[in-house]
Amino acid sequence: MKKIIASPYAPKAVGPYSQAVLCDNTLYASGQLPIDGATGQMPETIEEQTHQSLKDIGHILKEAGMDYSDVVKTTVLLDSIADFAAMNAVYAEYFTGEKPARVCYEVAKLPMGAKVEIDCIAVK
Repeated sequence: MKKIIASPYAPKAVGPYSQAVLCDNTLYASGQLPIDGATGQMPETIEEQTHQSLKDIGHILKEAGMDYSDVVKTTVLLDSIADFAAMNAVYAEYFTGEKPARVCYEVAKLPMGAKVEIDCIAVK
């Protein structure tokens, strides 16, 4: 069974896609740009942006009846791999138990000038 998940606390999608799709007990969350859902603003630093992207993922997980401990895989996109250590320090604050699998890439450019974008797959 497929269900579209949309949290009113995470930013609306900036294109023709859903925030997340729940298929049976697996949640596929789209990449979250670091946009504050309430203000539409994007913080400046990589640390603030990482926090915002992960908070938005948290809102989506909660909407699906899940939390960070249910995340099994993430993908992190960085506009500069030089930000890897700073992003990693913030990321570690959200995944404190068993860590999900992860890939991290430097990309040429992210939408809206973001420094980071994070997606995830979670299983309940």
